[in-house]
Order: sequence, then structure tokens, then C-alpha cells
Amino acid sequence: MRLPVLYEDAWLAVVAKPAGLMVHDSALAADETDFAADRLREQFGRPIHLVHRLDRATSGCLLLAFDRDGASALGKTVMARQLDKHYLAICRGWPEEAFTIDHPLDGGPGKPQKKPAVTHFRRLATGELDEPSAGFATSRYALLECELPTGRFRQIRRHLKHASHHLIGDTSHGDGRHNRAFRMRGVHRMLLHAWRLGFPHPRTGEPLKVEAPPEGEFLKAMALFGWPPPPSL
Repeated sequence: MRLPVLYEDAWLAVVAKPAGLMVHDSALAADETDFAADRLREQFGRPIHLVHRLDRATSGCLLLAFDRDGASALGKTVMARQLDKHYLAICRGWPEEAFTIDHPLDGGPGKPQKKPAVTHFRRLATGELDEPSAGFATSRYALLECELPTGRFRQIRRHLKHASHHLIGDTSHGDGRHNRAFRMRGVHRMLLHAWRLGFPHPRTGEPLKVEAPPEGEFLKAMALFGWPPPPSL
């Protein structure tokens, strides 16, 4: 039940959240009773303050502070866009080697106001599966590195849909046919992973970089194409 600790000191920690675990209780939780926030309070034996959130289906780096002052300082880092967030994603199609989507997004249910949203993408690898698609004998897929200067509701997922390069395993904004192709091959999760976090330490000001290597079904999906694990920091 313990979450892997990627970094820890007296003021903050970064843990690796598994796919499928909700970060905290919310209106979307329904009958869910297992939350990362509860696990982390018990694991560290002290109060914790979540600095940001990850979707339930997303794995990877989750940043928390151990006191309100640290949480406030890190919150200002987020507002100043000094929290450097890089994700890994597997999408349908072969997009350009590098591209940016600048497309405003609303805040989700009950928050109709659209705000600026920018995602930078870099293509790391391409591959094909023996899965007929749109009149072709195979289907094309790509591994992307995604950098988020902004942090809107489901931003990467919705931006990839906007570009018609749907995220694999995304049941809300993805392509059901491609999702089924991966499930048939034993990959049942959404293929989005919070890979790296970088930020100035709230007490020392020193730059801190933390990485969560992809694991489990994300690596299984990469292995379908013979892609090696992405390079470490």
C-alpha cells in the first residue's frame, strides 16, 4: 500500500502514484474509499499538503509538502509557471517530430470559462501494430514527451484529441477502436505518465529535478514496438 518515494526531505516529498489510484476524495469519487492522500498521511505519519493533482488514470510524479508554508511556497511556484512538468504519452498516428498545441480549454464540468492552454510535444519514437486502420493494413502509434507550461483540466488528453492524435487508453477523449487494440494485447491502462518534475526548492531555492521511470503496463505497451525505456536524468 506504500507509494514509492522518489524524493524526500524535511519540507517536501515526491512520490510515484500508480495508475488507477485517485489522489483525493471528490465529487468524481463515487463509492471509492482508497485515496493517495490518505495513504500518504499514514505512510509519512504526518499531515501532507498536495501541491498538484494527477488524474486517476495517470501514473507518476506527485508533489506534496509537509507544512502549510511549504505548500504555499510551492503553490506560488505553480502559479508562476516554475513547476517544470514533463509527461510521457502514447498516441495514435505519427505526429510531427516537435509541435505545440495552443488551444484554450475550459475547467471541466461546471467551469465553462475557457483559459489559455499550451502543450509542447516532442516525438520520441514511432511504431506500428498489425491492426487494420482506415483502409491500411497496420496502425501507427508514437511515444511523446509532453511539456506543460499551463495546467488545465485533462490538458494533454484534450489537446491530443484536438490534434486527432488521441491518447491510447483514454476512455473519455480517446479512440475506442485503438483502445481495444491495446486491451487485446494486455494493456488496460491509459498511457499517460507524469515522468519528470523540476522546481526550485521552497526553502533553499536550489533547483530540484525528480523522475519517475515508467513501469508495468506502460513499459509493456512500449515493448509492443520494441521501444527501449526512456533515458534517465
